[in-house]
Amino acid sequence: RGEHEKVRFNGANTELRDSSIKVNVLMATIMPVMMLVMNFSMIAILYFGGMRIDSGNMNIGALIAFIQYAMQIMFSLIMVSMIFVMIPRASASAERINEVLDMQPDLSNPEQPRGMKSMQGMIEFDNVTFRYPGAENPALSDISFTARSGETTAIIGGTGSGKSTLLSLIPRFYDVTEGSVRVNGTDVRELRQEDLRAKIGFVPQKAVLFTGTITENIRHGKDDATMDEVVHAARTAQAENFITEMKEGYDSLIAQGGNNVSGGQKQRLSIARALVRRPEVYIFDDSFSALDFKTDAKLRAALKSETTEAAVLIVAQRVSTVMDADRILVMDEGRIVGSGTHKELLEHNEVYREIVSSQLTEEEIA
Repeated sequence: RGEHEKVRFNGANTELRDSSIKVNVLMATIMPVMMLVMNFSMIAILYFGGMRIDSGNMNIGALIAFIQYAMQIMFSLIMVSMIFVMIPRASASAERINEVLDMQPDLSNPEQPRGMKSMQGMIEFDNVTFRYPGAENPALSDISFTARSGETTAIIGGTGSGKSTLLSLIPRFYDVTEGSVRVNGTDVRELRQEDLRAKIGFVPQKAVLFTGTITENIRHGKDDATMDEVVHAARTAQAENFITEMKEGYDSLIAQGGNNVSGGQKQRLSIARALVRRPEVYIFDDSFSALDFKTDAKLRAALKSETTEAAVLIVAQRVSTVMDADRILVMDEGRIVGSGTHKELLEHNEVYREIVSSQLTEEEIA
């Protein structure tokens, strides 16, 4: 869509340029005209006022007062002209603000929400197809799989294959176009969004931290978490080492956006924030990418003991992150083109073999 975007961008810029030139030409014309009128008015007042003073029919004080009143009127007229210039801008701004205020959310809670069934941490995709608004082709097509409690399901695939889009359907960031996504046996569209998301610990692809202490950032996952729970979550996420090395420990301040910590530290704190919730479903959207291989392995080993009663979905680019999963889903162009363990896929799936061979040596594969 490169050429289309260039044409659209050039059209918008041309329109803005032409409008700006018209406005500035108008302003450049109005101001000299107004000043010309004002100064000629001053000349006329002084000329006729001087004649009346010369004839003895007017005092100098009366002329000065008249000039002051005339100037006030003239300046008021100039301000009125400035207001007329500002009105179209204010109107356009008000229109945009009203568009935002009048916008109705695409996703809303059902009028009669259903309760969630008792089965713990189970996710089902049933012939799911999803198309972004305005898109010609679907981003996901015919996606079907089940992630059960106590299992780790990993998703791997090339850039743009739809991995993150698939995960976004579980907490209902978008609604499916066809098929259904079920959590604990209930369609996510039949649940209140608050109830659904309370069951999920989501770690996004881009780790986001907030201004405040490390403890406050971890407690964003659970407001009433005790200090023991915060420390346990940080230890599981392999964040305890660098936290204790900081001067203030868990009371160390995090800058806005986490600018004073590294990418790997951000990811570990985001993972700790999800772990402290103790949810039934864990979703990790490529949230191990900034970790070194040793920390990655330690974290995955620690997660296994923490998630024995929860369903775990991991999206990753690195084969080493997913190879120990109970099941690996291979995605390509919005479809699942393979499903199985690392060994099964290595034997029977060409796409997975290509990914593995691009990352591991023959000795490592063997």
